[in-house]
Amino acid sequence: MMLEIRIHGRGGQGAVVASKALAQAFFLEGRYVQAFPDFGTERRGAPVRAFVRTDEKPILVRSNVYEPDHVMVLDPSLIKAVDVVSGLKKGGWILINSDIKPAAYKFPGYRTATVDATKIALKHRLGSPTSPIVNTAILGAFARITNLVRIASVANSIKEFVPVKKEENAAAAEEAYEAVIYNGRHPPTALIRKKKWTKIKK
Repeated sequence: MMLEIRIHGRGGQGAVVASKALAQAFFLEGRYVQAFPDFGTERRGAPVRAFVRTDEKPILVRSNVYEPDHVMVLDPSLIKAVDVVSGLKKGGWILINSDIKPAAYKFPGYRTATVDATKIALKHRLGSPTSPIVNTAILGAFARITNLVRIASVANSIKEFVPVKKEENAAAAEEAYEAVIYNGRHPPTALIRKKKWTKIKK
């Protein structure tokens, strides 16, 4: 079964690196993958989209992702600037970098989770105080809420793809894995799969 993910961010937040690291994490678990960006205007702070596809068989599609299964939002201000849920399949996850509880975001028909990736990035000194790099933290939270990829695979992939502070970035992902909130609580710890990637029923 093909899985498609869209990442919304702003230039400088690491959305493109996040897509590559997530794709590699799926690859480490025996999946075929694609990861690619859609920049629009390539300037710092401008809206950026990045996409991930993964499947158990070779992927022949080469278009952008128009109907994602899940969405990640690295900057909550984008919710008012762009339609982050455009095409999102019903029941899909919307994971938002925010210190606000998920219930504050009204997305009927979807599952919403939040994680304060900015706080975590600042704690691990990722980026600068004015421009924290939140991409690796958001991936850890994604692993927790979806149960689609192991946090160990995400951490190993991050160490391969991020250019600096590899250990700190991996630690940020692991902290966000524990900190993400859904419906006012932390989701159950993801199951460790002994076989190759399989979707766990909700």
